[in-house]
Amino acid sequence: MDRQNNMELAARLIQEGKLVAFPTETVYGLGANALDPMAVAKIFALKERPSFDPLIIHIADLDDLKKLTAEVDDRVYVLAEKFWPGSLTLVLPKSKLVPDIVTSGLPTVGIRMPANEIARELIRTSGRPIAAPSANKFGRISPTTANHVRKQLPDVDYILDGGKTTVGIESTIIELTEKGFRILRNGIITKEDIEEVLSFDDSEKTESIVAPGMVKSHYSPVKKMIVADENIPVDIDKSKAGLLSFTGKQENGYRKVIRMSENNDLKEYAVNMFDAMHTFEDDSEIEIIVAEPVAETGIGKAIMDRLRKAEYNWRKG
Repeated sequence: MDRQNNMELAARLIQEGKLVAFPTETVYGLGANALDPMAVAKIFALKERPSFDPLIIHIADLDDLKKLTAEVDDRVYVLAEKFWPGSLTLVLPKSKLVPDIVTSGLPTVGIRMPANEIARELIRTSGRPIAAPSANKFGRISPTTANHVRKQLPDVDYILDGGKTTVGIESTIIELTEKGFRILRNGIITKEDIEEVLSFDDSEKTESIVAPGMVKSHYSPVKKMIVADENIPVDIDKSKAGLLSFTGKQENGYRKVIRMSENNDLKEYAVNMFDAMHTFEDDSEIEIIVAEPVAETGIGKAIMDRLRKAEYNWRKG
């Protein structure tokens, strides 16, 4: 079946209230018509996602932004011009058009215009804004290929296969404040990137969940996972462990090693991280997944956010 027929089928399924997994530049999303509460409920059911964790609505045109939000100030258009289409989600006051199930009953909604052309084509062809979290079981490793989706969500109605995602980690999420902006989730678009057009609000951010990715344990493999900080002794059997390596300095003794980047490029680490975690999760010879940490600056903040949450259940034990 060619791309056009695939897209027509996927769009029709969205219109019919079904679930379609599709690629974005960040990770694969599990999409439904954002304006259909029954369709959105299927997302929560298939993912086994708690109802308190809100979804992001994906749009293809700025006109949809006006329909889905109660108010849009000039700063939103400045951000949209610089970062959309792209990996930035804006949390804004929602309009009455947005069902409460999408926002977990909150008065705000996260909205993003993805850079991936397949994603935007699906939105335009279906004629619907699409609510979509990552296409995986809640709390598990995010999917960066169609095969990752098939592994975790075999019962999804349809998968649009767009190959491996080009960013590899979820979008940066920000909320606007009187002082400027506050980061709710780090991503490939950094604080420094956004500060080029808007001031950073350094007041303490909320601990309540107002956007995806704010729970303490997330992105986790089924197998034990740990971040090998140099200042924290890691008592593991390396002969049964797989290492996500960055600098190459910690590779001795591990049963298997996947190099995140050959050039110490943090963007490459981000692109390859979840894929490597899936590879080790599926490898019967690997019992423990170990990740080499990176400096928590720039994109490194987003990488370490994922790694810390992926190891959370194991580390706290």
